[in-house]
Amino acid sequence: MRIDVLTLFPEFFDAPLKASLLGKAVEQGTLEVAVTNIRDFATDRHRTVDDAPYGGGPGMVMRCEPIAAALEGLAGRNSLRRVALMSPRGRRLDQGLVRELACAPDLVLVCARYEGVDERVSTALCTEEISIGDYVLSGGELPALVIIEAISRMLPGVVGDWESVTTDSFYDGLLGPPQYTRPPVFRGLEVPAVLRDGHHAVIQRWRRREALRATRARRPDLLMNCSEEDRLLLEEIDREEAERKRGEQP
Repeated sequence: MRIDVLTLFPEFFDAPLKASLLGKAVEQGTLEVAVTNIRDFATDRHRTVDDAPYGGGPGMVMRCEPIAAALEGLAGRNSLRRVALMSPRGRRLDQGLVRELACAPDLVLVCARYEGVDERVSTALCTEEISIGDYVLSGGELPALVIIEAISRMLPGVVGDWESVTTDSFYDGLLGPPQYTRPPVFRGLEVPAVLRDGHHAVIQRWRRREALRATRARRPDLLMNCSEEDRLLLEEIDREEAERKRGEQP
């Protein structure tokens, strides 16, 4: 897969694209990331990429022309079928969108700065807008890196043990179950016996139950369309908790 990034600060991407699993994906050619400096497409001697907003107001707005020229410069290397503007008003990034993006042959991520970009960038040059959350950053570089990192985990061969990907939070719509490693007892807190002694099928069932328990406690909105099997597991959890509370009564 190829991802092109348009930014005013290409140095943001130098270290992350060489580190850990993301660096592995780039090195082995599973993922190609090309970073383009939008300022290289400014036409005046000062390489101006922003201007004052029409109608007045604080800050500066990124101009259309350099971004359009940068996108046009990708022709022949990128299909330009998906051009995403990093924007707080965009579609919220979730695992479903990550999997959708990972299925595309290529992608362009446009990183805004200043007070934002001219509206015509969104309406005429980009196919979509993506947000990583309801907060504001100084630019789109960190959101772009989040998207690239998330996509890389979906590509074959990047994560050696694919099962570790399928048990990630949100992969199948739930939060992940609790994870433990050695020692078996830490400051009086023990690893659940089922993880040390249980059969594989028993462990898988326990993990599903605990994922459901954590999801209901922290993100109940994710359970709106749970399966009949998961609903039965939730009822089982309810019965066990009710019995535990009765046992605690004097």
